[in-house]
Amino acid sequence: MPMAMAFAEYGGPEVLTPLEVAEPVPGPGQVRVSVRAAGVNPLDAKLRSGAMAGAWQVEMPFVPGSELAGTVDAVGDDVHDLSVGEAVMGLGAHCYAEQALADRDRVARIPEGMDVEHAAAVPVAAETAWRALETLRVGAADTLLVHGAGGVVGAMTVRFALARGARVVGTASAAAVPRVAALGAMAVTYGEGVAERVRETVPGGVDAVLDTSGADVIGESVELAGSPERVLSVVDPEAARRYGARFSSSPGDAVDHAAAGLAQAVALHRAGALHLPIHAMFPLAEAAEAHRALAAGGLSGKIVLSVS
Repeated sequence: MPMAMAFAEYGGPEVLTPLEVAEPVPGPGQVRVSVRAAGVNPLDAKLRSGAMAGAWQVEMPFVPGSELAGTVDAVGDDVHDLSVGEAVMGLGAHCYAEQALADRDRVARIPEGMDVEHAAAVPVAAETAWRALETLRVGAADTLLVHGAGGVVGAMTVRFALARGARVVGTASAAAVPRVAALGAMAVTYGEGVAERVRETVPGGVDAVLDTSGADVIGESVELAGSPERVLSVVDPEAARRYGARFSSSPGDAVDHAAAGLAQAVALHRAGALHLPIHAMFPLAEAAEAHRALAAGGLSGKIVLSVS
């Protein structure tokens, strides 16, 4: 039986323990992936801690993880364009495991030159970045402000927006400012006075704002954009509601942006314009340590579990 990391009760990272699970069987339109790497995301930790229990009930024991890279080892009915043995990355279910299922339209072939660890870092950021830009209707004539541009989702959004021809201002910690500037954004340090620094950087103002930081920036963002209509948070629903701005989360979104996001990431990789650093890697059996590293913050890139 495949091995997974699961929690049988809400709590700290220590509740993540090994569990033998039944071999998943792909349904129509699904593929089963022999997982080689799995991304670790804040949502995983929120589910584990019980912070999401009011909005998202899970059946215990629960295997977290929505991001994978590996090899197709079985296909369901109606899947004719992927074969057993092909290397894929994408969004799936219960990915802290040796095997996981994913819908065919939520996975893409891993492009040449991308290793599985970096492939596992792509899907969530790519889907979120594409969804955010589509929601904000960002085009070539726009100036986009990205809060948290030093993070994985923020950095992906910067790259995607630049590929659309937009100008991008990115806020980040002082340590991350050089990294954000290297992405091609106009980098601004966050914290007190950030709105003034943005105005100095782009005196003509910004057309749209994306918050990936959750650092209580929505009020200032609405002022910078001139209205809440094109201000979006993917992390702070309370502040978005308070200021009349928008909030988007993948499970609640009506349109699935996974395929488009993955396609854009693959195109950028092939053009040499995709850069997603790995902060740390942990074996699957050390998923609890990976969650501790996530909670510690100060990340310089993605945390990834090495599965096989």
